[in-house]
Amino acid sequence: MQPFRTTRRVEFCDTDMAGIAHFANFFRWMEAAECDFLRSRGLSVTIDWEGQTLAFPRVAAACDYVQPARFQDVLDIDVTIDRIGGKSVTFAFSFSCRGVKLAGGKVTSACCRATDDERLEAIPIPASYRARLE
Repeated sequence: MQPFRTTRRVEFCDTDMAGIAHFANFFRWMEAAECDFLRSRGLSVTIDWEGQTLAFPRVAAACDYVQPARFQDVLDIDVTIDRIGGKSVTFAFSFSCRGVKLAGGKVTSACCRATDDERLEAIPIPASYRARLE
């Protein structure tokens, strides 16, 4: 399967005084890339789906850094599905700039439905939602 690709520019507010992107921003960029990926399939991390409100809160996140991202770099972010479980999905992200790999990360989210008392209850990913992911 071909990765989904989106881009982000490293803004001044994303960097330290040396012009290097702060490590935590990669997590924001992974989340934004995930939302772009889902939107391209008519999905979202929170959505009314078949009569219930689904949400996909994060249960794990990791990022490994290879090279720094710098002010004004345009990052290519490739998104793939690493694993779809019964109740969770893990996305993999690869960050590059001008063909040079900068970082790689993963985010796992659990499929939950919102209850009447505003709690989240883990449920199996609906087959119709899963089909759009795949």
